[in-house]
Amino acid sequence: MDRYLSFSQYLKNTFHRRLYKVSLNAHMTCPNRDGTCGDRGCIFCSAAGSGDFAISFNGEALKREDLVFNHQKCDDGFIAYFQSFTNTYAPIEKLERIYRAALENELFAGISIATRPDCMQQEVIDLLVHLQKEYPSKFIWVELGLQTIHEKTALWMRRGYPLSVFDHCTDRLHEAGFPVIVHVIIGLPGENEEMLYQTIEYLNSRHIEGIKLQLLHYLKDSDLGQEYLAHPDRYHPLEIDEYIDLVCGCIARLDPSIVIHRISGDGNKGELLAPLWSMDKRNVINQINHALKEKNIVQGCMIK
Repeated sequence: MDRYLSFSQYLKNTFHRRLYKVSLNAHMTCPNRDGTCGDRGCIFCSAAGSGDFAISFNGEALKREDLVFNHQKCDDGFIAYFQSFTNTYAPIEKLERIYRAALENELFAGISIATRPDCMQQEVIDLLVHLQKEYPSKFIWVELGLQTIHEKTALWMRRGYPLSVFDHCTDRLHEAGFPVIVHVIIGLPGENEEMLYQTIEYLNSRHIEGIKLQLLHYLKDSDLGQEYLAHPDRYHPLEIDEYIDLVCGCIARLDPSIVIHRISGDGNKGELLAPLWSMDKRNVINQINHALKEKNIVQGCMIK
């Protein structure tokens, strides 16, 4: 029994084959790092801008041997995932060049663009509309780093924009016909389970298409990691049982039509300070699936 709409199940239903996300670093920065709204990034963000494992990409023609790993079959397809930093934060000419290069590559079934809601200007949306018409057989997704709906937490993490900006951005993307995938962090200091579930319920009301549930990582090369090293008594990295309970609670409250792209996170093991149990991703996913079965939880079963 499928207890939630996983990313792998969605791909199987939609494309009838495996597709692997390939993380790309298009060498952009972020308004939260270049002084526009901050210069140190979000408090949890690593020096690599969440792109520790990304392949450098400037629009060159990537070949299968550049992308294939041992666990992938020769006939598998790929998704070009623009991951590092803010991937709409560049001159429009550069954005068109790199998006077009990925869309033209026969290895990629489509592209997924990770960005910030305050960096989704109309000219970028217009570009995506144009490219979608030019490449109708390919898909274009937009991923937005929201993390939480609560303004107090957003100020603590130095997110740099209010919830209203996220709302306006999702409205415009939906009007233009683009699916929206939202990143949410579990285990944010100062947030209890009720606050987390309020974020999930709010996203239901925004009719998003996908979600990533991410454990808060304490990384050496982030400001949060340095604060944790200096004052470990001030922070509570989640234990695995706590995280599993919260993920189950999120799934129970999430609209069944929303694709769950992730229920755990990949951190740079050389930089991870806590929680160390998260390094065994397979074990975490297995325990979540076991807990869903034991609690008889299916996606959306607790929606009021």
